[in-house]
Amino acid sequence: MTLLCGVMKEVFLYYLWEGRMFWGDLITDQGSPVQIIDPGYRNTNSGPDYLEAKIKIGEQLWVGHVEIHVKTSDWNRHGHQHDKAYDNVILHVVYENDINVNRIPVLELKGRFDERLYTQYENLIISQRWIACERSLEQVSPFVKLACLERMAVERLEEKSNIVSKILSTNKFDWEDTFYKLLLRYLGMKVNNEAFEYLSNILPFKILLKHADNLLQVEAMLLGCAGFLEFESEDAYPQLLQREFSVMRAKFGLLVMPEERWKYMRMRPVNFPTVRLAQLAQMIHLNGCLFSKIKEATSVDEVKLLFNVKASEYWDTHYRFSVEGPAKPKHLGESTADVLIINAVVPLLFCYGRFHKDESYCGRALQFLEDITAEDNSVTRSFTACGLTSANAMQSQAVLHLYNHYCRRKQCLECSIGNYLLKRN
Repeated sequence: MTLLCGVMKEVFLYYLWEGRMFWGDLITDQGSPVQIIDPGYRNTNSGPDYLEAKIKIGEQLWVGHVEIHVKTSDWNRHGHQHDKAYDNVILHVVYENDINVNRIPVLELKGRFDERLYTQYENLIISQRWIACERSLEQVSPFVKLACLERMAVERLEEKSNIVSKILSTNKFDWEDTFYKLLLRYLGMKVNNEAFEYLSNILPFKILLKHADNLLQVEAMLLGCAGFLEFESEDAYPQLLQREFSVMRAKFGLLVMPEERWKYMRMRPVNFPTVRLAQLAQMIHLNGCLFSKIKEATSVDEVKLLFNVKASEYWDTHYRFSVEGPAKPKHLGESTADVLIINAVVPLLFCYGRFHKDESYCGRALQFLEDITAEDNSVTRSFTACGLTSANAMQSQAVLHLYNHYCRRKQCLECSIGNYLLKRN
């Protein structure tokens, strides 16, 4: 069977090259034997596709870069002949050697691998199902699934740690303020995360910390800067908050964000930003420097105790100002605490361990994930239906990463499950 060059994709040639999935003797266009000592590492930036490869051509060992194309003529079509970054290319790997374009040895792969692999790959990427391997996932061995989830979990945590590092670099490595910013971001869920993030930038944690012993003042600053106190009220508690905020605003030069930035559509009242901010005020009032206490926690249950708070008494009968409802204490639920631990506590604790070269913090962060119940959402439920069940939060985070970074993008060749199915078939 012979493939059309117009169908072949470079990403599949990368897969062949990295796995050295060729048969027979490899020979350049000039008849010299080729031995791949080291294929090099994939370059995701501009320049040649693989860097620092070690290849023996004839009797000579070369160390340099490798460029991969579907056709040899792609070299000129991509303008590499004018780019000095390609001067150190030692081998041009192509599916079809259609023309002689430069002095670099060319290795043609056409006819040197099982082209049924490509047919299987094509069948995966053209699939219109939820994920390409939806019908085949149950055929994958448990060992391959587990190994894939472990890799995805690490990638997910590293991705989140990079986000944490960026926040740290902008606030001079203030770990408490960084945790405060992460905490607010995930208190807002997806609906209000931008608004909460904005609030964390205009109301620094150090100001709240100065008055942490006074719950009323902390709550007044959070709700006031959020724009929720810009109204006339006849209720005693909102009036009290307004008076306190007026003093704090003048003292610290606090900014006030427009109230219309907050959203309430398709949101349960218990998740309203007013309630969440009142709960956050209690959290700061009771714990002060939260991250310091998190560092001391040896179990996920100890961390959950820090989040076991209730909004002040006024909110027992309110979800928003001046709108009274049935009495119900507004506790921060365990599911919300899990969200905060997964998305704020674990990445920051992991990043802290990396920064201070203390693996005990990294290990504790991973253990926290393993000790939390798996998340329940449309992605995790769909994977379960396909035969990939998450046993804990580490694995549910892994499948979210797998779906967002591999399945949705049809990156089957870079996925160990996709590789398993290709080779198995």
